[in-house]
Amino acid sequence: MTIAPAKQPTFRIPDDSPDWWRQAVVYQIYPRSFADSNGDGIGDLAGIISRIDYLRQLGVDAVWLSPFYPSELADGGYDVADYRAVDPRIGTLGEFDRMSEGLHRAGIRLIVDIVPNHSSDQHPWFQEALASPRGSAARDRYIFRDGLGEHGELPPADWKGSFGGGAWTRVPDGQWYLHTFATEQPDWNWKNPEVHADFLKTLRFWADRGVDGFRIDVANALAKDLPEVLPSAAEMAEMPLDGRHPVIDRDEVQDIYAEWRQVFNEYDPPRTAVAEAWLDDPERRARYARPESLGQAFNFDLLQADFDADQFRRIVTANLEQQTMSGSSSTWVLSNHDVTRHATRYGLAPLNGRKVKQGTEWMLDGAPADQLDRDLGLRRARAATLFVLALPGSAYIYQGEELGLHEVTEIADDQRQDPVFLHGGRHAYDGLGRDGCRVPIPWRREGSSYGFGPSGAHLPQPSWFAGCSVEAEEGDEDSTLSMYRRALALRRELESSETLSWREADGPVLIFERPGGWICVTNFGAETVGMPRGRLLVASEPLPRDDDGEPLLPPATTAWLRC
Repeated sequence: MTIAPAKQPTFRIPDDSPDWWRQAVVYQIYPRSFADSNGDGIGDLAGIISRIDYLRQLGVDAVWLSPFYPSELADGGYDVADYRAVDPRIGTLGEFDRMSEGLHRAGIRLIVDIVPNHSSDQHPWFQEALASPRGSAARDRYIFRDGLGEHGELPPADWKGSFGGGAWTRVPDGQWYLHTFATEQPDWNWKNPEVHADFLKTLRFWADRGVDGFRIDVANALAKDLPEVLPSAAEMAEMPLDGRHPVIDRDEVQDIYAEWRQVFNEYDPPRTAVAEAWLDDPERRARYARPESLGQAFNFDLLQADFDADQFRRIVTANLEQQTMSGSSSTWVLSNHDVTRHATRYGLAPLNGRKVKQGTEWMLDGAPADQLDRDLGLRRARAATLFVLALPGSAYIYQGEELGLHEVTEIADDQRQDPVFLHGGRHAYDGLGRDGCRVPIPWRREGSSYGFGPSGAHLPQPSWFAGCSVEAEEGDEDSTLSMYRRALALRRELESSETLSWREADGPVLIFERPGGWICVTNFGAETVGMPRGRLLVASEPLPRDDDGEPLLPPATTAWLRC
C-alpha cells in the first residue's frame, strides 16, 4: 500500500460553535441501567457522575439522558409524573446540576428527553382530572370522551394501543380517556393553552439549568383533531399521512414547535432539539428538522436495513438529499433503547426488506435464539458502526454498543418489565419486548452486577457479560471498546464538510470519500477484497495481507484510509 502524505481537513465545527450538534457523536444513557451508586439495583445520577471520565475517554460530544423524572415505571420512565423534578430513586436536582457541570467540564454537552405526547396517570393534572366532573377545565387538559352503547359502556372507538389492548380506558364516572401507549400514559390535549404554557415552562426550567438540547419523544403525534364521530381503526389505517390524519403528523404540530423554537432561541447559544418521528415520507420528516422547528430529526432507516451494500447506499444517499430539504444535518442510528441491539440483528437471517414497526417488531426476527450467529453479528455491527461514524452528520450511539453487547434474551417472563411484553404478551413485537436492550451494562468481569453497582441489577445480566465488560475490553487493542475510542478520536481530527462522494467499487463493497482525503471502505460481501491506496487509520477487524504485503479487506469489515 502506498503511503501518501496526509492532507489537512478542510472544515471542522469548533467546539464552542452553536452548530456543534451538526456532526456530534451523542451517547444515549438509559439512566436506570448505566451505573448504580447506592446498591439498590437502579442506575442513578451519582452513578453517571462516577463514569464521566469514561465518557470523556470514549470521546463523545454529548450525552442524551433518557427520562429521569418521577415515574411509576409503567413504561420505563416514559410515563412522567413531574416534568420538572428528578425521580428520588435516581437522584436529586442538586445531583443533576453536579452531573451537568461535570459533563460540561469534560467537554460533553447534555441533551434530555422530553415526553410531550402523554403524561403519567399519576401526574397531578391527571389526578385532578379524575377528581373533576365531565366538561371541566381539568379534564380538558387531556382527551376525554363519552363512550358508545346504551350506557356509554363501549369505548369511543375501537383503536388499539401501541403496547397492546385498547387505546381508551374508562374512568369511574363513565367517561373514557385516550392513551396512545399504556393505560398509565394518558395523552395530553394540545388544543389546550395550559398544556402549551406548561411545556414552555418545562423547557426553560431545564435550559436554565444548563441543558444544551432536547430529544422529543413521539414528536409527530402531539397534535390531534378528533371529530365527534371517530373513525374506526380500519378507516384510520387507510388514511394518508399527508398532514390531515387525525392523530399522526398533523400540520399544526409544527405550530407547537415554532413556539418551542422561540424558547430555544432565547438562549446563547440556542438550545438544540431532535425529533423522534417515525415517518416514511422524507418531506414530512424534514419538516421537523427545519431551523424554525426542532432543528433535527432522527433517521431510523438503518434500523430497518439488512447488512447489505445496496440498502446502505440507498439509505445514505436518500438521507443526504433530505438534509437539503431542511437545512439540518443527517442523523445516524443503529441501536437505541427501543430496538434490538444491532449486533444481534446482524447475526440473524436477513429482514429481506421487510418493514418494521417502531420498536422491536423483529426482536429475534421471529427466529429462535439458537439461530443467532453471535460472532458474525458482532463483526457486522463493528463494520456498520465504523461506516456510520465516517458519514457526514451526527451519530447517536446507545450505551453498551461500544462493548459489542448483544440483546439479552435470558430473562424469565416474571422478570420482564416492559409493557410491550406485559400488555401484549407473545404477540406484540414478536413477543419479548424491549427489556433485552435495557439490561444494566457490565463494567467489571466479576461481582453481583458486573460492576453496575454494589449489589444486583434490576434486570438479570447473563454470564457472558463478563467477557464484554469494560474491564475485560480496556486492555485489549482489538476489542470493540478500543475500536470505538480510536474511531471517535480520529473522527474529531478528520471531521469535514457535510458531504461525501461515492467511489466505484466491484461487488458488495461501498467506498466513499469525505473532503480532505478521508476514505471509508466497507466489505458487505462474503469474500476478501483489495482496498484503495492510502494510509490506514483504523479498521473494524485485523487486516490480512496479500503476497506483496498489501492489506486486504475481509468480509464484514470497514477500514478508514487517508490519501
